[in-house]
Amino acid sequence: MTMSAAKGFTLIELVITVAIVGMLATVVLPMTELAVQRSKEQELRLALREIRDGLDAYKRAVDEGRVMHSLIRSGYPPSLKALVEGVPDAASPDGKDRIYFLRRIPRDPMAADADMQDEETWGKRSYASGAEEPEEGEDVFDVYSQSFGVGMNGVPYRNW
Repeated sequence: MTMSAAKGFTLIELVITVAIVGMLATVVLPMTELAVQRSKEQELRLALREIRDGLDAYKRAVDEGRVMHSLIRSGYPPSLKALVEGVPDAASPDGKDRIYFLRRIPRDPMAADADMQDEETWGKRSYASGAEEPEEGEDVFDVYSQSFGVGMNGVPYRNW
Protein backbone atom coordinates (compact mmCIF):
# COMPACT_ATOMS: atom_id res chain seq x y z
CA MET A 1 0.00 0.00 0.00
CA THR A 2 2.78 2.43 0.71
CA MET A 3 4.44 1.61 -2.59
CA SER A 4 1.32 2.37 -4.66
CA ALA A 5 0.62 5.52 -2.62
CA ALA A 6 4.15 6.74 -3.30
CA LYS A 7 3.74 6.14 -7.04
CA GLY A 8 0.40 7.99 -7.07
CA PHE A 9 1.91 10.92 -5.24
CA THR A 10 4.75 11.28 -7.77
CA LEU A 11 2.27 11.02 -10.60
CA ILE A 12 0.21 13.86 -9.08
CA GLU A 13 3.36 15.89 -8.59
CA LEU A 14 4.33 15.24 -12.19
CA VAL A 15 0.91 16.31 -13.47
CA ILE A 16 1.00 19.50 -11.36
CA THR A 17 4.55 20.28 -12.52
CA VAL A 18 3.61 19.79 -16.17
CA ALA A 19 0.54 21.99 -15.70
CA ILE A 20 2.62 24.76 -14.11
CA VAL A 21 5.26 24.57 -16.87
CA GLY A 22 2.49 24.69 -19.49
CA MET A 23 0.94 27.78 -17.90
CA LEU A 24 4.32 29.50 -17.72
CA ALA A 25 4.97 28.69 -21.37
CA THR A 26 1.70 30.34 -22.39
CA VAL A 27 2.85 33.50 -20.64
CA VAL A 28 6.50 33.44 -21.74
CA LEU A 29 5.92 32.75 -25.46
CA PRO A 30 3.85 35.89 -26.16
CA MET A 31 6.30 37.96 -24.12
CA THR A 32 9.18 36.59 -26.20
CA GLU A 33 7.35 37.36 -29.45
CA LEU A 34 6.65 40.87 -28.19
CA ALA A 35 10.32 41.36 -27.30
CA VAL A 36 11.39 40.20 -30.79
CA GLN A 37 8.90 42.57 -32.44
CA ARG A 38 10.04 45.45 -30.24
CA SER A 39 13.67 44.73 -31.16
CA LYS A 40 12.88 44.65 -34.92
CA GLU A 41 10.95 47.90 -34.64
CA GLN A 42 13.91 49.54 -32.90
CA GLU A 43 16.20 48.30 -35.71
CA LEU A 44 13.75 49.73 -38.26
CA ARG A 45 13.74 53.14 -36.56
CA LEU A 46 17.54 53.22 -36.46
CA ALA A 47 17.92 52.09 -40.09
CA LEU A 48 15.41 54.68 -41.32
CA ARG A 49 17.17 57.42 -39.34
CA GLU A 50 20.58 56.37 -40.67
CA ILE A 51 19.48 56.36 -44.31
CA ARG A 52 17.50 59.60 -43.98
CA ASP A 53 20.48 61.30 -42.33
CA GLY A 54 22.63 60.16 -45.28
CA LEU A 55 20.08 61.51 -47.78
CA ASP A 56 19.95 64.84 -45.93
CA ALA A 57 23.76 65.04 -45.80
CA TYR A 58 23.93 64.43 -49.55
CA LYS A 59 21.39 67.22 -50.18
CA ARG A 60 23.33 69.58 -47.89
CA ALA A 61 26.54 68.80 -49.80
CA VAL A 62 24.75 69.62 -53.07
CA ASP A 63 23.41 72.89 -51.62
CA GLU A 64 26.92 73.79 -50.40
CA GLY A 65 28.35 73.17 -53.87
CA ARG A 66 30.44 70.18 -52.81
CA VAL A 67 28.55 67.79 -55.11
CA MET A 68 28.08 68.69 -58.75
CA HIS A 69 24.57 68.27 -60.12
CA SER A 70 22.29 69.48 -62.85
CA LEU A 71 20.03 72.43 -62.02
CA ILE A 72 17.14 70.42 -63.43
CA ARG A 73 17.60 67.72 -60.79
CA SER A 74 16.37 67.82 -57.19
CA GLY A 75 19.78 67.51 -55.56
CA TYR A 76 19.07 64.13 -54.01
CA PRO A 77 21.19 61.04 -54.84
CA PRO A 78 20.31 58.90 -57.86
CA SER A 79 20.41 55.75 -55.70
CA LEU A 80 21.14 54.56 -52.19
CA LYS A 81 24.32 53.01 -53.54
CA ALA A 82 25.66 56.52 -54.26
CA LEU A 83 25.61 57.24 -50.53
CA VAL A 84 27.97 54.32 -49.91
CA GLU A 85 30.17 54.58 -53.02
CA GLY A 86 30.60 58.29 -52.50
CA VAL A 87 30.79 61.16 -54.96
CA PRO A 88 33.67 63.39 -56.07
CA ASP A 89 34.16 66.38 -53.77
CA ALA A 90 33.85 69.50 -55.94
CA ALA A 91 35.56 71.53 -53.20
CA SER A 92 38.67 69.34 -53.36
CA PRO A 93 41.65 71.21 -54.88
CA ASP A 94 42.83 68.24 -56.93
CA GLY A 95 39.36 66.77 -57.55
CA LYS A 96 40.41 63.33 -56.31
CA ASP A 97 38.71 63.36 -52.91
CA ARG A 98 35.32 61.72 -52.43
CA ILE A 99 32.51 62.37 -49.97
CA TYR A 100 30.86 59.34 -48.37
CA PHE A 101 27.49 59.55 -46.66
CA LEU A 102 27.00 55.97 -45.38
CA ARG A 103 29.38 53.15 -44.52
CA ARG A 104 26.81 50.61 -45.68
CA ILE A 105 23.13 50.46 -46.53
CA PRO A 106 21.31 49.00 -43.56
CA ARG A 107 18.86 46.20 -44.27
CA ASP A 108 15.14 46.63 -43.61
CA PRO A 109 14.65 44.33 -40.59
CA MET A 110 11.04 43.74 -41.65
CA ALA A 111 12.06 42.39 -45.09
CA ALA A 112 10.95 38.78 -45.44
CA ASP A 113 13.17 37.73 -48.38
CA ALA A 114 16.66 36.92 -47.12
CA ASP A 115 18.02 36.72 -50.70
CA MET A 116 17.38 40.40 -51.47
CA GLN A 117 20.25 42.87 -51.53
CA ASP A 118 20.14 45.37 -48.66
CA GLU A 119 19.28 48.25 -51.02
CA GLU A 120 16.42 46.25 -52.55
CA THR A 121 14.71 45.73 -49.18
CA TRP A 122 13.68 49.39 -49.08
CA GLY A 123 10.94 51.14 -50.95
CA LYS A 124 12.28 54.35 -52.50
CA ARG A 125 10.39 57.56 -53.05
CA SER A 126 11.59 60.12 -55.56
CA TYR A 127 11.35 63.86 -55.02
CA ALA A 128 8.67 64.12 -57.73
CA SER A 129 6.52 61.43 -56.08
CA GLY A 130 3.65 62.11 -53.70
CA ALA A 131 3.84 60.88 -50.10
CA GLU A 132 0.56 58.95 -50.28
CA GLU A 133 1.59 56.86 -53.31
CA PRO A 134 5.42 56.76 -53.22
CA GLU A 135 7.09 55.90 -56.52
CA GLU A 136 10.69 55.46 -57.58
CA GLY A 137 12.15 57.96 -59.99
CA GLU A 138 15.39 59.66 -60.98
CA ASP A 139 16.47 60.23 -57.38
CA VAL A 140 15.96 58.95 -53.84
CA PHE A 141 14.21 61.52 -51.67
CA ASP A 142 13.05 59.10 -48.96
CA VAL A 143 12.87 55.41 -48.05
CA TYR A 144 10.19 53.30 -46.42
CA SER A 145 9.69 49.71 -45.34
CA GLN A 146 7.92 47.54 -47.91
CA SER A 147 6.44 45.39 -45.13
CA PHE A 148 2.67 45.25 -44.84
CA GLY A 149 2.95 44.70 -41.08
CA VAL A 150 1.66 47.10 -38.46
CA GLY A 151 3.77 48.36 -35.58
CA MET A 152 2.95 48.07 -31.93
CA ASN A 153 1.91 51.73 -32.09
CA GLY A 154 -0.80 50.87 -34.65
CA VAL A 155 0.99 52.59 -37.56
CA PRO A 156 1.86 50.47 -40.63
CA TYR A 157 5.63 50.07 -41.08
CA ARG A 158 5.31 51.55 -44.59
CA ASN A 159 4.28 54.87 -43.00
CA TRP A 160 7.17 55.19 -40.54
